[in-house]
Amino acid sequence: MTSAESLYDLSFVDNHGETVALADYAGRPVLIVNTASRCGYTHHYDGLQRLHEVYGPQGLVVLGFPCNQFLQQEPGTDAEIEEFCRLDYGVTFPLSTKVEVNGDDAHPVFSFLKERTGGEDVPWNFEKFLVEADGVTVHRYNYRIKPDELTDDVVVAVGDSAA
Repeated sequence: MTSAESLYDLSFVDNHGETVALADYAGRPVLIVNTASRCGYTHHYDGLQRLHEVYGPQGLVVLGFPCNQFLQQEPGTDAEIEEFCRLDYGVTFPLSTKVEVNGDDAHPVFSFLKERTGGEDVPWNFEKFLVEADGVTVHRYNYRIKPDELTDDVVVAVGDSAA
């Protein structure tokens, strides 16, 4: 459980060890995804990168949070994960250090996201959360949903952030 009233009250450590205040993204929609390099859904990196390239200039922030909680499908170091993502999928959006998304050690970002969407645990890699520009309204998408299927909601969120 988190006491955060907004996503922008939280922070994370990027895969280079730097603390990133989510307040830096205030007023912008943020797509947060728990990721894994050895998962049947790893190809979702392609779609996430497309969303980043197309809608990033319009305000969308895409953030990947590598997680090893599901069948140890993200076993590498932060540097190995970054290299894999960059070389195999051309990922240029920010990645966090490896986190847990469920349980007592769940990262506060995921505690917040789950609280805002009914409290259910993340069932698998590549669960997606689109936080609107207000930092409070969260839409949750099952891991089976491909990033390209979020385009309509992303367009609305980006449009709302420009208003």
